[in-house]
Amino acid sequence: MSVSAIIIAAVVVAVVGIIIGFFLGFSSEKFKVEVDPKEEAVLEVLPGNNCGGCGFAGCSGLAAAIAKGEAEVGACPVGGDPVANEIASIMGVEAGASVKQVAFVKCAGTCEKAKVDYDYHGVQDCTMMQYVPNGGPKSCNHGCMGYGSCVTACPFDAIHIENGVAVVDKDECKACKKCIEVCPNNLIELVPYDAAVKVNCSSTDKGKTVMQACSVGCIGCKLCEKSCEFDAIKVENNIAHIDYEKCTGCGACAAKCPKKIIF
Repeated sequence: MSVSAIIIAAVVVAVVGIIIGFFLGFSSEKFKVEVDPKEEAVLEVLPGNNCGGCGFAGCSGLAAAIAKGEAEVGACPVGGDPVANEIASIMGVEAGASVKQVAFVKCAGTCEKAKVDYDYHGVQDCTMMQYVPNGGPKSCNHGCMGYGSCVTACPFDAIHIENGVAVVDKDECKACKKCIEVCPNNLIELVPYDAAVKVNCSSTDKGKTVMQACSVGCIGCKLCEKSCEFDAIKVENNIAHIDYEKCTGCGACAAKCPKKIIF
């Protein structure tokens, strides 16, 4: 190959590179999307877990919503008050007080307390129980199946199966709601971190049916409701529910519960 051919090739490559560089530079300016500086600042503060617990598509989605005023500054369940305060400072607003919440599994039907109808040796996944007889081997169709779909869903290793029932480590829980979304029996809910009283059952069956399936299930007797001076606990659809805005944690309902399912 001649020297002139090499020089020509080099010149052509250089010219093409210059043209492409100019085009890319022009395009980046022409079509660039303006980003709100506040959105970028909020995104820097957010923890970056992208868990979706805030209801948006990851931290970037939440940052954009906060910058537009479409989400509260304290919307990140993982960051909690410290992150909310930083975001409030960025947005120039007051963060306000918030109550830390954690997931709670409303079931006490451990291996010794919950009865089973048959031995099961299939796929260990709660979401698959709809395809097996009676919705799973446990006699109670409302309680924890114990196969750990919630454990798999939790991005923070905050929930584990203990003696056949899922148990939440409230110090590790970030209230992202992943476990709530995956539980087929809808027996996981968010409660205040320092809740003094909880109802550890989710069965809506009548008392006789409950006692046949589990030794510690709520039988809907309403003794807890009658004992509460603050109208903070109600029995609806055969199961007790606590209104944590009214509950003082006095423990009167727990003391009256004959099945000791309120603690």
